[in-house]
Amino acid sequence: MAKYKMKTHSGAKGRFYISGSGKVLRRKININNFRRKKRGETLRLISRKMAVSPGTARRVRRLMPYS
Repeated sequence: MAKYKMKTHSGAKGRFYISGSGKVLRRKININNFRRKKRGETLRLISRKMAVSPGTARRVRRLMPYS
């Protein structure tokens, strides 16, 4: 009998990705609205990715079994 494949959670797939070193990364908040008010330095810092906490990373890895 064939084994079943686990499904990747499509919401997690869009929000997180796993780097080459194995870190789970996410986008920072406050980037979408009122960009004109924000300083250039702030926008540059916000545009970078951010690593999630170890507990959250464990949960995200469960949702994305093949990444």
